[in-house]
Amino acid sequence: MVIDVDRCTGCGACMVACSAENNVAPTPARATERTRILPLRIERVSNGANGNGRQDRFLPVLCMQCGHDAPCVSVCPQHAVEVDRATGIVFQMPQRCLGCRYCMTACPYHARSFNWWDPEWPAGMQNTLNPDVSPRMRGVVEKCNFCHGRLHAAQENGSDEYTPACAEACPTQAITFGDLADPSSEVAHLSREASTFRLLPKLGTEPKVYYRSEHAWVRQLAERGGAAPKTGGDRA
Repeated sequence: MVIDVDRCTGCGACMVACSAENNVAPTPARATERTRILPLRIERVSNGANGNGRQDRFLPVLCMQCGHDAPCVSVCPQHAVEVDRATGIVFQMPQRCLGCRYCMTACPYHARSFNWWDPEWPAGMQNTLNPDVSPRMRGVVEKCNFCHGRLHAAQENGSDEYTPACAEACPTQAITFGDLADPSSEVAHLSREASTFRLLPKLGTEPKVYYRSEHAWVRQLAERGGAAPKTGGDRA
C-alpha cells in the first residue's frame, strides 16, 4: 500500500469504511482515545512553523504489515499473529488471542487496539454487518488485516486482486493498493519513487505500507528513529 500524504485531507472516510467493512462495533460512550478500537487512525503532523509558514499534513496509520522480523509475531505466546508468506499480510487471529497485549507493547507504530467490551450495535444495525467478517469478542487485540474478508472473497473467485475498504472510500484517491512483488504494478512503481518513504525505517521492520510526499519535512519526520512527531491527535 502507498499513501499519498499530499492528497490526504484527513476527512476520515477511510476510518469509517474500515470500521464498517470489518464489523468494528460503535465506540461505547465510556471509551477514551486509549481504549477505543482504531484499526486505522489519522495523525496530523506539522512542519513546526507558525503563522503563514505553518503546514499541516495527515497520515493514515494502520498495521504496517512488517516484512522482516515483525515484532508482534515474535512476542505472541499463543501464535495468534502469523505472516501469510503468500500475500505478506500479518494476520491477527482472535481465536488464539489471550489478551496479554504483548503485541501492542512490541508494535512500534501503535497500530493495535485492545477490545475492552463485548461488541454491541444499536437495534437494527446488526442487519448491516458484513457477513464475511466475524465480530471479535471482548478481551482480544484487533488490528488491520488488509480487509481479509475481501481477500478471501477474491480467492474464492480464483484471484488475489481486490481493493481494501479504505482505498475504495478515499475521495481523493490517496491510497494505492496492489502487489508489491509485481514490479510492473502501480503500487510497486510508486514505492520506488524518490518522494516515497516508510515510517521508522531504521527499525528494520521493512513495512509494506509506504507513504509519499513532495515535501522534505514530511519525509524527514519518518527518519526520526523512534521520536514521534508532534500531532494534533486523531481526527475522524
